[in-house]
This record gives sequence, structure tokens and C-alpha cells, in this order.
Amino acid sequence: MWRVVYMAQTKTIADHISDILNKEGFLIKLKPVYKNVPDEENYYEILAPQTEAQEVHDILMENGF
Repeated sequence: MWRVVYMAQTKTIADHISDILNKEGFLIKLKPVYKNVPDEENYYEILAPQTEAQEVHDILMENGF
């Protein structure tokens, strides 16, 4: 099961966070919140497997998110 670990305000921020977490070895999904909104104006849910959510949260905190 997937769990939302962060809500990013833009696609650029979501991609940056995804890159950080992927480099740490986590499997991450990005999901836009709205359907008919341009990428740079949309919000994005960053999802991780529920079993890794706490570790992902710790990494996000270490990186200032």
C-alpha cells in the first residue's frame, strides 16, 4: 500500500524530491492532484510504500523539506 509522504507545490519541486529519494534507494511515485491544470501550476503527491514511509520522512527532514 502506498502512503503520501509529501505534497509538493510544483512539478519541479516534486521531481527534485523524487531524485533525492531515488538516490537513497526508495521507490517513489508522483501523482498530480488536479487533472486539467498545467504541470507547473499543479500540486503533486509524493507517495512511498507504507513500510518505508517513516524512513522517507526522515530523509525529507534531513534535506529541509
